Amino acid sequence: MSGHSKWSTIKRKKAGVDAKRGAIFTKLIREITVAARQGGGAVDFNPRLRLAVDVAKAANMPAENIERAIKKGTGELEGVSYEEIAYEGYGPGGVALYIETLTDNPNRTVADLRHALGRHGGSLGTSGSVAWQFERKGQIVVPAAATTEDALFEAALEAGAEDALKEGDEFIVTCPMAGFNAVLQGLKAAGIAASSAELAWIAKNEIAVTGSEASRLLRLLEALEELDDVQKVHSNADIDAATLAEMM
Repeated sequence: MSGHSKWSTIKRKKAGVDAKRGAIFTKLIREITVAARQGGGAVDFNPRLRLAVDVAKAANMPAENIERAIKKGTGELEGVSYEEIAYEGYGPGGVALYIETLTDNPNRTVADLRHALGRHGGSLGTSGSVAWQFERKGQIVVPAAATTEDALFEAALEAGAEDALKEGDEFIVTCPMAGFNAVLQGLKAAGIAASSAELAWIAKNEIAVTGSEASRLLRLLEALEELDDVQKVHSNADIDAATLAEMM
């Protein structure tokens, strides 16, 4: 499993704690607002908004919060204007980091990123320094208990997925960005419900990270994810199983 997938698994297992802090809701509201601003407030005709709303519902966000975020995006309610900015950098072990943010204050965001990276052995890079090491793909996670391996593979590949792997108690489905919604809908049509789905930056090649460097990297990833302006963090790290077990 890629380092990105492993970190996503850890985040999902910690989701209850994050939700109590309100961190997840803050990020989801921003994503819904921006999606509605860019593609309109009609969920059926805005794939990005549909995904954001589905994720928000899965996180038990109240319907009124979702509706208010959409209206802020469409201008029906006054709201903050967020800018999408991607930052690139490096973590312990020389791993590449691609950090997606939604911010109303880029100066604050940069300062927060530099602080978090500096504390945990990382650094910001210049634009284009690591982006070439990633490619945009859809990534869909399905609980293994929700379906059989044969049924999952057949439905995913028929819908246009590139790959489907079983990792522990989950299936990880990967697909081209252009076919993301088709694969997601194909799984739904087959009666297979995803626990999470996102457009992710997947590393073309991974760097093995073990021991103390892996521990430092995971602490850095967690610190970055806790920043309100950060939406997603992607890395090309292949993190050793022992360190992951400690983080669980």
